[in-house]
Amino acid sequence: MTSTGIRLHAPAPGWSIDADVVVVGSGVAGLTAALRCEAAGLNTVVVTKARLDDGSTRWAQGGIAAALGEGDTPEQHLDDTLVAGAGLCDTEAVRILVTEGPDAVRRLIETGAHFDESSEGGLALTREGGHHRRRIAHAGGDATGAEVSRALVEAVRARGLRTVENALVLDLLTDAAGRTAGVTLHVMGEGQHDGVGAVHAPAVVLATGGMGQVFSATTNPSVSTGDGVALALRAGAEVSDLEFVQFHPTVLFLGPDAEGQQPLVSEAVRGEGAHLVDADGVRFMLGQHELAELAPRDVVAKGILRRMQQLDAEHMFLDARHFGAEMWEQRFPTILAACRAHGIDPVHEPIPVAPAAHYASGGVRTDPHGRTTVPGLYACGEVACTGVHGANRLASNSLLEGLVYAERIAADIAAARAAEGLHARVPEPVPYPERPAHPLLAPETRFAIQRIMTNGAGVLRSAESLQKAAEQLQQLHAEARDALDENGKTAEPGVDTWEATNLMCVARVLVAAALLREETRGCHWREDVPERDDANWRRHIVVRLNPDRTLAVQTTKTADFPPTQRPQEQ
Repeated sequence: MTSTGIRLHAPAPGWSIDADVVVVGSGVAGLTAALRCEAAGLNTVVVTKARLDDGSTRWAQGGIAAALGEGDTPEQHLDDTLVAGAGLCDTEAVRILVTEGPDAVRRLIETGAHFDESSEGGLALTREGGHHRRRIAHAGGDATGAEVSRALVEAVRARGLRTVENALVLDLLTDAAGRTAGVTLHVMGEGQHDGVGAVHAPAVVLATGGMGQVFSATTNPSVSTGDGVALALRAGAEVSDLEFVQFHPTVLFLGPDAEGQQPLVSEAVRGEGAHLVDADGVRFMLGQHELAELAPRDVVAKGILRRMQQLDAEHMFLDARHFGAEMWEQRFPTILAACRAHGIDPVHEPIPVAPAAHYASGGVRTDPHGRTTVPGLYACGEVACTGVHGANRLASNSLLEGLVYAERIAADIAAARAAEGLHARVPEPVPYPERPAHPLLAPETRFAIQRIMTNGAGVLRSAESLQKAAEQLQQLHAEARDALDENGKTAEPGVDTWEATNLMCVARVLVAAALLREETRGCHWREDVPERDDANWRRHIVVRLNPDRTLAVQTTKTADFPPTQRPQEQ
C-alpha cells in the first residue's frame, strides 16, 4: 500500500524526537498499548490531543463486558456479540476478544483499577442491552471510564513514560519504502515543545477515539473529530464499516436545537430495571423484542424513534423512579448529578431521552494484531475496525476491545523489534513537501458539516437524504479546493481548520458507504430499504483515498476481512 501523497497544510516540523513507538491517544486503548510497549523495553512516546486524562474513556459510564461471572463463558459472550453485530462480525476477531478478555480485565485490576464489588466480595456484575447474562464489571457505580482512566494515567506517570499533551496529530510520516516513520503533530500551549513538530518512530499506534463530532448532537467530547481515521486515509490505509454509527438510545434530551456533547444516560440504568415509556407512561418496547428495553442498541433506538414519529413527540422518557433516592445516589451518582444540573430529578420524575450519535463501529481496518494496510501503522480502540463489532457494537464491548487489541499490538511491535534488534535505527522520513496537497476548510465549515450529516445521515437514512448530503459535502469540498490560488494558499493552518478538514474527510466516507449499502442492518437504518439483505450485503464496504482526493470504494467477498498486508510486508 502506497501513500496518497496528501497531507494537511501545515508548517514544516520545527522540532523532532525519536522513539521506538509513538502512541496517539490516551484512552484505555492508547495507554494500555503504551504501558505494554514500555514494559517490553521499547522507547515509547504518548501523544494526546488534550490532557493525559481527557481521553474518551473517562466518559464511559456502563462498564467492561467479560465472562467473569459464575456460569458465564466466553462462548456465551461470543454468541451475544455475534447477534448484536447482525451478521457482520468477524467471528475470529470476536473469539479473540471474548477468550482473552477476562485475563485482560484482571491485568487492568492489577494495574490499579478498582471495580465495584458485591456483598460477597467478588466483582459486582450487571446486565446491559443484548447480554443474556450479568457480565458488566463497573466502577464508582456509573463512573467506570473515569476509574479506568485514573488507573492507567497513574501507571503511565509512575513509569515515567514520555508524554506530549495538548498535541493534535497531523499526518503520518513514511520512509522511501512506504513504511511508517512517525507522525507530525501540532502542540497547543506551553511545554517542552510548541508548534508543529515530529516524532520519528518505525511504529505508530492510532488510538485517537471516535468521530462523533461529525454530527450536531453526540455523547462524544469536542476532541472526537475523526483525526485518526482521516490521517490513516491520507496515509493510504483502508477504512471499513464507517456507515455503522451507533446512536445511543438514551441520551438526556436538552431540546431540539441542542448541539455538541450531550449527557449520556447509561444503558446500565435499563440493566437495573428502568423502563422506557411515552408521555402517557406506556412501555412501548414490550413486544418489540424478547429483551424489551434491554434489546441491542439499534433495536431500542429504532423503537424510540418509531414511537416519537407515531406520537409526533420530540423525545421519550426513561422511568426509574422506583429505584429510590438511595439507589440513584449509590449506583448512578454521575447520571443523577448530570440530570439535576439540567433541572431533572430522576428520583421523582422520568428522564426525557432521545438517541444521539455515540460510537463508530467502523474505522481503520486492522488484522487480529492491530496491523493496518500501511506497514508499521497500527490502530486500536474506537478508531479501529477489528471486525469485532460488525454492524452494531454490543454494549460495553468497547473498553474490552481497547484492552485486548492494545495488548496484541504491543506484543506484535515488541516481536518485530526483537527480530530487527531492539532500538534499531529509526527510519528516515521522505522529505517534507514544500507545498500543501490538501486545502483546509474554514472553521465555520465544521457546523455546516454537522448539520448536513445530522439531517442526511443520522439515525434515519434514505437514498434521497444521503444523496443530498453527498452533494452538499461535495460542494463544500469543491469550494475549498477552488479557493486555492496558484500559490497554494488556503485557510490558515490551525486546530479549528485541521479539525474541520478531518471531519469533512470522514463525513464523505461515511455518506459514500451509507449510500452504497442498500439495506437496513444493525445501526444502519435505511427507510427506503427496510429489510436486511444477506445475499447481497453480508459483506464489508472498504474505502481508500485516491491521490486526487476521490474515494475508492469496494466491498469484501464475505463477512470476514481479507489480510491487511501481503506476506512480504508482515
